[in-house]
Amino acid sequence: MAQRSRLSLSPRSSEPGRAAQLPSAGFPDARGRELRDLRISITDRCNFRCVYCMPKEIFGSDYQFMDREQLLSFDEITRLATAAVSLGVDKLRITGGEPLLRRGVEDLIARLAELRTPEGKRPDLALTTNGSALRVKADALKAAGLDRVTVSVDSLDDTRFQAINDVRFPVSRVLDGLAAAEAVGLGPIKINAVVKRGVNDDEIVPLAEYFRERGWTLRFIEYMDVGASNGWVLEDVVPSAEIVARISAVRPLEPAAPSRTGETAKRWRYRDGSGEIGVISSVTGAFCGSCTRARISAEGKLYTCLFASEGFDLRALVRGGASGAEIRTALAEIWGVRDDRYSEQRAALGARPARSRIEMSYIGG
Repeated sequence: MAQRSRLSLSPRSSEPGRAAQLPSAGFPDARGRELRDLRISITDRCNFRCVYCMPKEIFGSDYQFMDREQLLSFDEITRLATAAVSLGVDKLRITGGEPLLRRGVEDLIARLAELRTPEGKRPDLALTTNGSALRVKADALKAAGLDRVTVSVDSLDDTRFQAINDVRFPVSRVLDGLAAAEAVGLGPIKINAVVKRGVNDDEIVPLAEYFRERGWTLRFIEYMDVGASNGWVLEDVVPSAEIVARISAVRPLEPAAPSRTGETAKRWRYRDGSGEIGVISSVTGAFCGSCTRARISAEGKLYTCLFASEGFDLRALVRGGASGAEIRTALAEIWGVRDDRYSEQRAALGARPARSRIEMSYIGG
């Protein structure tokens, strides 16, 4: 981090002509990983209090979320996304908190849908949601230009689902939202399920069967040590290898090739051709070496790792009057010295590296 702290994000700090010398696409970091994916949080608020993400005892009724003026405006988000796409980003994902809580999210989607890569292609445009408002919003999101959604469903048992989200929200309403998304063509639909031993690991096979029958891709996520509020211990992690073995014992699986470079999930397809699952092994199978993702928080800080302890203030740059070229240069400078590999370090140490980490709810997944 010492090297990064010397980076200046002042719009007047760039060397003359520096932006024009940058490559048009595929900008690499210090380990040769190209910037391809940008995840943009548009709110720090969520209407769920999931016990592994925003536990109620910490994010209670007196918790101070950001004021509206602290959040990036849609104009500011679009300017940052434009710079990122010019550097080679070809996938934009809108996150939160819960992004569908942000008023007018469809307007932002419409603006981002107009962006084009240096090759003239429209970036893949996705949104991650808890699904609570999806039934109402699906049609407008599709009309605005959203390509697809990823929805979190950690249990099909309603009592358990309500206990996990801790606000008594029924799973049936999330499933209704998924059906609405499918009906308007927001796909392929992906489902995320965080697996925690002793909480919902007995549902691994039922979850796989349920979503296989509906043609939706289910991705199991190892319970991660993001932030400091979820009480993470290694013993709660159900390794991806165990998840695959449990499912394959009932319905045989075989490995499938990744769909794109830097994909977080390892794909496994059913041998009978009835679909596939994915496993995200950020604890037991670090994929830092191929990570192409950066994240922008709701108030405009850029994080180069999900497990980062600090970010870079892009809001000050944008509100300070920086040009598009200067924003692009700043992004390239930050990414160019990136050497994050937290999960690899955790695996080597056999424990979490001793440092603070940003909460997942703050920068999205």
